[in-house]
Amino acid sequence: MEFNLADLFENAVDHFGEREYVVADGKRCTYAEMDARANRLAHHLAANGVGAGDHVGIYAYNSIEWVETLWAVFKIRAVWVNINFRYVEDELAYIFDNADLKALVVAREFCPRVAAVRDSLNVLKHVVVIDDGTETVAPSGFIAVDYEEAIAGGSPERGFGPRSPDDHYILYTGGTTGMPKGVVWRHKDVFFALGGGNDAQTGERVERPEEIIEWAKRDPNQRCTLPIAPLMHGASQWAVMGGSFVGGKIVLIPKFDASEAWRLVEEEKVGVLMITGDAMGRPLVEALSGDGDDRDISSLFLVVSTAAVFSPTVKDDFFEYFPNLLIIDSIGASESGNNGMALITKGNTAMLGGGPTVKAGPDTTVLDEKLEPVKAGSGIRGKVGRSGDIPIMYYKDPEKTAETFVTAKDGRRYAVPGDWAMLEEDGTITLLGRGSVSINSGGEKIYPEEVEAAVKDFPDAYDAVVVGVPDERFGSRVAAVVQPRDGATVELEALQNHCRTKIAGYKIPRELHIVDAIERSPSGKPDYRWAKSIATGEA
Repeated sequence: MEFNLADLFENAVDHFGEREYVVADGKRCTYAEMDARANRLAHHLAANGVGAGDHVGIYAYNSIEWVETLWAVFKIRAVWVNINFRYVEDELAYIFDNADLKALVVAREFCPRVAAVRDSLNVLKHVVVIDDGTETVAPSGFIAVDYEEAIAGGSPERGFGPRSPDDHYILYTGGTTGMPKGVVWRHKDVFFALGGGNDAQTGERVERPEEIIEWAKRDPNQRCTLPIAPLMHGASQWAVMGGSFVGGKIVLIPKFDASEAWRLVEEEKVGVLMITGDAMGRPLVEALSGDGDDRDISSLFLVVSTAAVFSPTVKDDFFEYFPNLLIIDSIGASESGNNGMALITKGNTAMLGGGPTVKAGPDTTVLDEKLEPVKAGSGIRGKVGRSGDIPIMYYKDPEKTAETFVTAKDGRRYAVPGDWAMLEEDGTITLLGRGSVSINSGGEKIYPEEVEAAVKDFPDAYDAVVVGVPDERFGSRVAAVVQPRDGATVELEALQNHCRTKIAGYKIPRELHIVDAIERSPSGKPDYRWAKSIATGEA
């Protein structure tokens, strides 16, 4: 047995086979049932030319089939690629080509989009279609097979050869500021960075693959987790995979709906809710104000947020309903894994800067322009860097690889995705924001996340995204794109007066653009390209 993700899953199946594993859209399966169906699909893919190192796209909403596919692909040492279901034709053609997809597992609903880009797909040969109740037809020009027929034709037994900890896992980024990029990890590295290979609090590390079962036995109760973000988002992928290694139960929701999420918390006795900041947190707490008193949701003890701003006011709203709740605000990136986290309890929600202030992971630091660690409490702004278990590269992008995965003077290799931060006196890290969307106004660097938190604290603002727009005097000025609360009106002067109580004067929005709804990725990340087009009048 190796530190290979398929090996770790099969190890869990051998110990927790009869446990319920995944619940999704009215379907349920145990560990053993999932393993048998994934074996069948793996044998089908292998029989149709998919082998070690080949790339298989997954293009569907959250479902049991999504999870079956990810394990089937890993079982034959192939690599699955997450496809954003919001992509339009040009974006799909780009990722299909960039990722060199040899096979595709797709929900029937999305088949017309695949057919529309068929002429640009030279490598893709085999398509497996998940029946989702829609009436579209499978795209022509490929060998297209019904998903259940593919399952039925394969053997339920394993019968696969040995695997390697060096097998690849690719996570395509969301592309909120540019075209998506494929981050290439080795299985062993990503297991220790994201998959539960070490204790996030103590740094204790699993010494051998079999030991993960011993860790699981520390908590005899089967933890039930509901990751709300789509499985094309890394956090949800690792909720599923990391939870599976220790016999956890995973509940999936096809599309985000706050009331449906609370129904699942009640019916499945969910203990852990995983969200992406305010985009999910705010609708969730507001749904409670309508029907929370009628639900038994006392099983919930932990909310984990990552990848987007989780405002103090929204956290406070959670604590109103769950006074004993524990909230984890986590920072990380597709290129580095988990960089640190903050454990938050009631009365402890304030932020020092643009983002959360977290306890850094054991391999995480803040680096200056010379790639040297900054001194704690120095006030120097640097970039978050992680060493140790980090990715190999961006797929087919040597230039971006050289920019992000750098070697310091001491010979240590770091992943530096571009998140600006400060190292506090006590050794914690305050995240300021991603450099690619920062605003330079008169020489002052402004991080949108910090301004967004202040804007969203305004009582009449429901959601907001902040961007920079051209300014003749200062180069750029701050513009706020705001979705007001239902029935409310947001005026620039009132918003500015509120923000002056939260942030420095030079960070305050100078423009206000009102929209009916804020555009975000399905995972909840802000769409800065869209917001920029609104603020500049190019939409």
